[in-house]
Amino acid sequence: MVLGTPGAQAQSAGTGADTPLRIVVGYPPGGSSDRVARIVADKLQAKLGSPVIVENKTGAGGRLSAQYVKAAPANQPALLLANPAVMVVAPLVFPDAGYDAERDFRAVSHVNSYEFGVAVGAAVPVKELRHLLAWLRANPEQANFGVPATGSLPHFFGLMVGDAAKVRAEVVGYRGSAPLTTDLIGGQVPVAFDTFDSLLAQHEAGKVRVLAVSGAQRSPLAPSVPTFKEAGLDLAATGWNTFFAPASMPAAQVERLSQLIVEVMKDPDTRRKFEAAKMEPVAATRAQTEAMLKAYRAQWAPVVQRSGFKP
Repeated sequence: MVLGTPGAQAQSAGTGADTPLRIVVGYPPGGSSDRVARIVADKLQAKLGSPVIVENKTGAGGRLSAQYVKAAPANQPALLLANPAVMVVAPLVFPDAGYDAERDFRAVSHVNSYEFGVAVGAAVPVKELRHLLAWLRANPEQANFGVPATGSLPHFFGLMVGDAAKVRAEVVGYRGSAPLTTDLIGGQVPVAFDTFDSLLAQHEAGKVRVLAVSGAQRSPLAPSVPTFKEAGLDLAATGWNTFFAPASMPAAQVERLSQLIVEVMKDPDTRRKFEAAKMEPVAATRAQTEAMLKAYRAQWAPVVQRSGFKP
């Protein structure tokens, strides 16, 4: 009977009252990944009845965080919150990323999805995607686009758009969304591909124009912005944040943490907090998460390899 109580079930997740669970994020505090981790950590801590600590382990485009969690001691439970750049792209483009994304980690739960957008600065004389593509063909000297980081999903999605539209453009990599948006507003770069949530505030302020969004349907956050398919290119793509456990974590512990995170993501207050941060919450089981990852790798591996990108 005792084993059926919530407290006992939390203990079975592998964290005692004095043993914190660490959620490791490969990006600085304040970014979208960090916000996801902190919302989930707060709710998960209440369910576990033991501390949950968010630890920012930055560097090497997020790869240091994966290397760190891979090596986590068994008596110091840790989860990695990672995106496709760390768990899909890096293993494809680095001869030795310092980890094997499939062998060294177990999927725990997919917790949010996000879309990509293409935006132009206010001074660029186009209002629709087809006009942008025509303008780039007519002005090849300005055919370049900014991305928050080379090797990121916005980078590869931008290449997909260029291939589909038969427009060749140079990629300009930045150190994050903030400097990219600053240069887009200032006219130093005419076009940007980034996550939609990173572009939305400046779009709403009229400082940039988002011309298309990469989801299968229009975003409820900006219903006036068409999808790429509606704008004339048959493309759709999303990114995600997903929790992973090191392969050394016992399977029962991984499963229990997955169940608890799904409960957290179904909580109405959690969903409100994600939506307030302009992020789409997802409550996915381990099986659903593994199926998503398999399909995602099948979609993106050919795109990354065909690009010939080398870090």
